[in-house]
Amino acid sequence: MAGKFSSTLCNLLQRKLDPQLRARLEALPVKLNEFGVDTWGLDPEVIKATLPIAVFFYRRYFRVETVGIKNVPAGRALLIANHSGQIPIDGALIALSLLLEADPPRVVRSMVEKWVPTLPFVSWFFARCGQIVGTPENCRQLLENEELILVFPEGTRGISKPFSRRYQLQEFGQGFMRLALAARAPIVPVAVVGAEEQIINLADVKPLARLLGMPSLPLPVLAPLLGPLSMWPLPVKIRIFFGKPLYFSGHPDEEDEILEKKVQQVRHTIQRMLSDGLKVRRGVFF
Repeated sequence: MAGKFSSTLCNLLQRKLDPQLRARLEALPVKLNEFGVDTWGLDPEVIKATLPIAVFFYRRYFRVETVGIKNVPAGRALLIANHSGQIPIDGALIALSLLLEADPPRVVRSMVEKWVPTLPFVSWFFARCGQIVGTPENCRQLLENEELILVFPEGTRGISKPFSRRYQLQEFGQGFMRLALAARAPIVPVAVVGAEEQIINLADVKPLARLLGMPSLPLPVLAPLLGPLSMWPLPVKIRIFFGKPLYFSGHPDEEDEILEKKVQQVRHTIQRMLSDGLKVRRGVFF
């Protein structure tokens, strides 16, 4: 019964899909197996069903504006972005921008936290949308397959930081740089402006997060009044800036000190892009 209801709902939602969007989905270079999914679990039918809702939030709710999307090269590449907003809406919007606005459309593989597979339904849904757990082996295989990977080197340090530290990049891990060097893949710096204000966070309640087995637990400013509803994002204006590709040479097993110089070059580039992006916006909602 549940399966039949799910199939019926999926069909109803797919009927709402704009013909142009349907054509873009059908143009994606996705190889499906006999079960209708690709190697990583991506299911075009699930994307078709959820895309009308996603497009509403992309175009109407957050009114996303992209700058420099043509800087994303064809073939393998790493999108390296700042992370913010308490919930990973920024990752979804970046992925949607490449699907809706890039020519040709691209599938973005976001590297999700290792605890995501423990979440009911969420793990299934993320996989059906093409997102994978961010292990080095998964990344290497995807890059060898000329895929586009989205990585947030700040991890939970970025997404859960308090409002007082908005648009201040946290420390970057080095893993993405080792992957880029090993795969000889360009790095595209990405700056997301607007997501910092979608949920005003006072603090990351780390002790309670550890108790619940979560990487972080934000304390929204409206939590005393709205409870769980305080995690609903505000309709902020989101701008996504894609920088020119950065090409690095060297060995993936270089000493940390040598590798860190390359990592800091990427970090400083994104921080500069964030500063420039903040200068051009008129306000949080405009």
